[in-house]
This record gives sequence, C-alpha cells and structure tokens, in this order.
Amino acid sequence: MTAYADLRAQLDALTTEAFRPELAEIDRLPTLEIARLMNAEDATVPAAVAARLEQIAAAVDAIAERMARGGRLLYAGAGTAGRLGVLDASECPPTFNTDPSQVIGLIAGGPGAMVKAVEGAEDSPELAAEDLAALALTADDTVVGVSASGRTPYAIGAVEFARTRGALTVGLSCNAGSALAAAAEHGIEVVVGPELLTGSTRLKAGTAQKLVLNLISTVTMIRLGKTYGNLMVDVRATNEKLRARSRRIVALATGAPDAEIEAALTATGGEVKNAVLVLLGGVDGPTAARLLTAAHGHLREALAAAAR
Repeated sequence: MTAYADLRAQLDALTTEAFRPELAEIDRLPTLEIARLMNAEDATVPAAVAARLEQIAAAVDAIAERMARGGRLLYAGAGTAGRLGVLDASECPPTFNTDPSQVIGLIAGGPGAMVKAVEGAEDSPELAAEDLAALALTADDTVVGVSASGRTPYAIGAVEFARTRGALTVGLSCNAGSALAAAAEHGIEVVVGPELLTGSTRLKAGTAQKLVLNLISTVTMIRLGKTYGNLMVDVRATNEKLRARSRRIVALATGAPDAEIEAALTATGGEVKNAVLVLLGGVDGPTAARLLTAAHGHLREALAAAAR
C-alpha cells in the first residue's frame, strides 16, 4: 500500500496529471464543441515550446558537434514518448540520407512495444542500461531521454547510464522540476499544463514532444550540412514520389532544364547533392564526390572549393 501511496502522491504533484473540474462534463457537450475545446488546447503547445528554444538550440549545437565526429543520436522513452522517438529516428534515413545506425529510437520493451504495451518495461532503469550497452555507447553519442512526466525510470535510467559512458545527455519532459531534466546535462521542460483528458499525455504533451524532436533532428541535420538552404539535398529516393522530389529539388536549387538534371543525376548515381554540385560547380560526378567528402558533406563549402 505504501508503494501505491507514494506513486499516487507523485502523480498528484505532476502538472500533466492535474484534474480540470471545468471539463468534468465534457462528455455531455456537442461533438463540435468538444473538438473546439481540444483544438484550443493544442494551439497553446507551440508557445510552450517557444519558451524553451534557447535550451533546445544549445542541445542541438552540442549534438551536432558530436555527430560531426561520428557520434550517434539516440532517443529513449516508454509508451508514447518512446514511439515518438522511434518515429523521428525512422524518418531520418529517407529525409536526410542518414545511415539507420546514426539516429536510433529505443522504446521500453523493444520493437513490439510500438504497437502493444509491455508491462513493467517503463519501470526498469536497468533495461535502459542494457539496451544502450548493447549498442556500445561512446562519448561521441547523445542520448535523449523522453518522458512527459519526467519521472519514467526507463528514460531516467537511459540518461544516467549514458553519463557513465561520457555521452551527451538531454532530458525532455513536460513537467517543471523533473527528475529527468535534473539527470541530464541539457534539461528541456516544455510545460503544456493539464490535459483535456486527465493524464492522457499523448495529447498536448505528446504534441510538444513531437515538435521538440522535430526541432532536434531537423536543425541538427541542417547544422551537419544535410540541406542546401531549405532544400533536402540529402533525400534518399527510395520510391517514385521521392525520385520525383529529387528531380524537383535539383531543379529548384539550380534552375537547370530537365535534360541537364537527368544527366547530372545519372552522372552521380542519383545523389541529389552531388547533382547540384555538378550543375552549379561545373564539375563532373567523381569530382563532385571528392569535393563533398573534403567538405564533410557541406554543399556550400564544396561549391566554394569548386569555384577556386
């Protein structure tokens, strides 16, 4: 009973778990009114994220520095938080042409927990340590623990283990004064307030976490030279839609006619960034590859080298 009382006390103290008596009869409202209420709640999330942009930017700069020397970005969370980390990680290879091992999402209970809860997994910091140890964590890596409550043992355990390996740590929570943020070098607490449905942190808290993870991965990739302006020049063309997008990106970046774009993509094995360099830098495919390697993938630096 003591354990239950302790947990009850912890939940009672969390903003994300707070009960809102003004919504106690929401189930009696017309559907449109419920939708308006929920939409109004969601509209407050970007402002909560905006209040933490300085901390997010500092974390991104530290992450990018490590990834530039070969480090990896790893998300660790349970439930919704874990699923959001896996989602963000899975979208990096097609968007930025990263190797699947560069950005990794860990969810308590393993891949099966993406679609079905694994009982007790989130309560185990040891499980997080085992998952990270299996990936041979290094000091160049970054671990982002994600937890709406900021008290999830799996997320905290991941951060604490990462620190023992010298890795960079980030703690993303939706409650102020969270244990997760305190455990990490970079604590990011996006306080979105009580949920429309008491304790349903897949709502505003989940939206906030998705926005912050979007920021972390996208801005990190911009810093790593994965874009040219706002164009995804490292996109991986794995289907017809992405192949069409590749051609369009080259066109937007260069203004070249279709025939020249096709020739450049052929000469570079379909690599968008290389094709842009061929067209704008006036070099052949092998030279474009060499210049980009020397520039660590940064297209603007490679273009400057081609002009010299």
